[in-house]
Order: sequence, then C-alpha cells, then structure tokens
Amino acid sequence: MPTHEVFNQVPDLVPFDMSRNPALLEGLHREGAGWAEPEIRELGALAGSFEVQEWGRLASEHPPVLRTHDRYGHRIDEVEFHPHWHELMKVAVAHGVHAAPWLADTPGAHTARAAKFYTWGAADAGHMCPISMTYAVVPALRHNRELADRYEPLLGSRTYDFGLREPASKAGLIAGMSMTEKQGGSDVRANTTTATPQPDGSYRIVGHKWFTSAPMSDMFLTLAKAPGGLSCFLLPRVLPDGTRNALRLQRLKDKLGNKSNASSEIEYDNATGWLVGAEGAGVKTIIEMVNMTRLDCVIGSATGMRLGVVNAVHHARHREVFGRKLIDQPAMRNVLADLVIESDAATTVMMRLAGATDRASGDPAEAALRRIALAITKYWVCKRAPAHAAEALECLGGNGYVEESGMPRLYREAPLMSIWEGSGNVAALDALRAMGRQPETVEAYFAEVALAAGADPRLDDAIARVGKELADLTDIEYRARRVVELMALVLQGAQLVRHGHPAVADAFCAARLGADWGIAFGTLPTGVDTGAIIERAFV
Repeated sequence: MPTHEVFNQVPDLVPFDMSRNPALLEGLHREGAGWAEPEIRELGALAGSFEVQEWGRLASEHPPVLRTHDRYGHRIDEVEFHPHWHELMKVAVAHGVHAAPWLADTPGAHTARAAKFYTWGAADAGHMCPISMTYAVVPALRHNRELADRYEPLLGSRTYDFGLREPASKAGLIAGMSMTEKQGGSDVRANTTTATPQPDGSYRIVGHKWFTSAPMSDMFLTLAKAPGGLSCFLLPRVLPDGTRNALRLQRLKDKLGNKSNASSEIEYDNATGWLVGAEGAGVKTIIEMVNMTRLDCVIGSATGMRLGVVNAVHHARHREVFGRKLIDQPAMRNVLADLVIESDAATTVMMRLAGATDRASGDPAEAALRRIALAITKYWVCKRAPAHAAEALECLGGNGYVEESGMPRLYREAPLMSIWEGSGNVAALDALRAMGRQPETVEAYFAEVALAAGADPRLDDAIARVGKELADLTDIEYRARRVVELMALVLQGAQLVRHGHPAVADAFCAARLGADWGIAFGTLPTGVDTGAIIERAFV
C-alpha cells in the first residue's frame, strides 16, 4: 500500500535547449556570426537532451583512472576514461569547438566558436578543458612556423582520434599546457625545469610540473629554463620515430570539481621538446595561449550562470509554496531576476570579447580593447560565478543540495574558472600591468564605454568614477580588485545599455552602478521589471 501521494514536485528540466537564450543569440548576430545560428541551436538542443546530459553525469561520476604500468611492469602512463567522455569529445571536435576557427577565413569564426563553447559546455564542463587548450595552443605555436605548418591542420581537424600514436600519423590532435610547478604556482619564473639544447635542434627537458591538465593529450606546451632563459617548448607524447617521449605521469589530482577531466602531476625524465619562440621569451610566447584560455574561463563561467538560473527559474515555475507558485512570491522574484541580470551581463560581455577576438588581428583598437577587457572580465565574471551557483542552488532548497539535481556538480565547478589561468589577484594585477605597459588599452576601454555615454546617468557617473580611480596611482596594487571590479561593472553596464533588454539594463545600472544594491543576490531595488527579466530564463 502506498503511504502517500507524490505531488508538488518539479518535473525534470531535461530535455531543454541551452541555445534558447536571447542574450547569446543577439550577441551572435551583433558580433557578425549570425550565420552560425542553426548550428548553435542544434548544439543547444543536443546538450540539453536526455542522452547527452546522461553522458555528462556518468563521465563526472566515473572519473578518469591513471594506469602507470602494464601487467608486466612496463611504464605506459595512460589515463582511462569513461566511454561517454569520448562521446562528448567527438561532438565538440566535430562541431569545431576546439581549434577549427584558426583554419577558417569566415568572418565571425571565433564568435561562433564562443557560442558553441557556451552551449555545448552545458553537457559537461570537464571535457571542455582539453577542447579549450587545443583552441588556445595555435597562436602560440605559430611562433615556430615549421611546427605550426606540421600540426595546425591536425589541431583544427574535426576528427577526434584518441590514442597514443605519433602526432603526424593521426587524423586529429588534442593539445594541453603544462606550466606550474610545486614551488611557484602562478609565479612561473620560479620554475626549475631545465632545457638543454641538442645537436639535432631539439632540447632535453628535465624537471616536474605540478598541474598538467588533460595529460592524455597528444602534445603540450611547457615552460623550461634554456641557456637563454625561461622558454616555451612543444612536447609530444610520442616522438617522430614512434617511441614514447619521457613524460611520466605521477598521479591524478583529486579535485573539488571538474571530475570528468584528468589533471596530473608529471615528470620530464630527459623528455624531448622543440623550442617555440625565442629562448628567454617563454612567458611572452605562452601568454598567448593563456589569454585564449582566459576567454574560455569567462565563457565557462557564463555557461554555469545560465545553467544555474535556468534550473532555478524552472523550479520556481512549478513549485507551489503557501498557496502560490514560488515564482509568484515577491522575495523569490527579486532573487530570480537578480540571477538573470548577472547571467545576461556575463553572456553579453562574453560575446563582445569573442567579437574582439575575431577583429583583433586587423584592428589595433580591438586588439587593445581585448587585452584590457579580457583581464578585467576574467577577474569579475569568474569571481561572481561561485556566489551565483550557490544562490541558484538555494532556490531549489533541499532538493538542490542533493546530487541528483545536478546543482552540486555546478556548484563545485564554479570556483575553477576563477582559479585557472590566473586567480583573482593575478587577473586584477594583469589588468593594471596592461594599463601601465600599454596605455592604448586604457584609451580603448574608455572609447568602448563612451559609446554608451548619455544613455543612463548612473552609468555616466560610474564611468567618471573609473577615471578618478585610474588618475590616482596611490596604493594602486592594494586597490587592484576595487578598481578592476568597477571597470568590469562599467563595461558590462555599457554593453547592456547599448544591446541588452531595457529592463535588464535598467536594473543592472540601478543595482550594480547606482549603489542601491545589497551584498546578496535578491536585493534589487523596487521598481524593477522582474517579470520581463525572469522571462529571459524560460527554456
């Protein structure tokens, strides 16, 4: 006999369409990649399907396993993945979410790729790490034309070809990055790994790396000290003669989140590498890869925000509390609208950065804007993601705290984007460094936000405050976060005032720029059109 009737429980959100997001699609067209909308919609529906959501769940719940030796005691240094990991990778590569834009001459290719990364990332965040690094390796690799000519077509190939084989013999390649060491972390100049030149033009690499993500990749960019200083090198897992390179996997990291992705500690035991860029220019060379992955950190955070707010609004639309739907409760409407505003702001500025990436090679002003805007946006958007995920989870109450809801996985993932490729202080100080070394970045920033001048007095006042902050260099490093936060909010506000939904733009300026905002989400001032804002999260 049943003891009770199950009612007032929320139906499953899945299937849903991750591409059904006006901020994303409007940005896609605005930044010159409207031609990609059919594929974005295809990916969005696929990412939210029952099958693919199950792929992501199982790949996360059955994390990779390191196999250092075979049954006979031979080193194999292999990572074993759940089969669905490979299905996720196949789709991402087939749709060109990795390095394909570098091989395309279609205007808006990088913007289209950013939208694909955003929509497909809803399937599983972990596998997007090697996809991101494969995308980011190409501009750095071009500092060695011979290596770029040999491997770039394979890095951009739309065939996922997993397995340990000589790179040139494969149908497609995946790349990784290996920079940090035990004693240095973000301070890569403290690295002790050495690179000794050989008669054949290669280098012998000896040392360790404390954090190498996606160690099953076909090749890696790494930093090591050559005779001429800290330099960048390309290390394949399999050498041109078919023998294994001496990259020894020591262990996989047991991480807070990002469980489906393998992150490892490795040793270079007289490994073979080839110089990328000049000796002594390692940081300058590899920073191009880092900057590209920083863009993906922003995209990943925006993806997480969208997933969080979609889940929260879906729950509130179906759950009844005190005789009314949760979404009709004034306090909850304030929270949901605030979450949507944050998500819209992140998505809108993300698409602007993607557009700048498309135009940077031929437009110095766009290149300068991208340099400064990426640093400040990486700091702020990625910093907001954990609080956003926590609030979205809380909207589901106890149901959101259990693993079956998917919200704990989203919550555990949220801090990662703020840590990878430069944590909060690193990103904020990098913004100051850009302004100090490249004054044209400051000009580009103010030119961009000035396009919204006069549209909202609160935004105008905030732009003036940025000018005052930058005019006073007293204790500027101490104030780094304060300055960069304000710059990021002004940039988001300018984008929303020009391109966002009027209700979202007004609420953003009132709360984020008008000083009428509490510390927690759900502290929007009165007079906000919560209905129009919340509707933007309906899928």
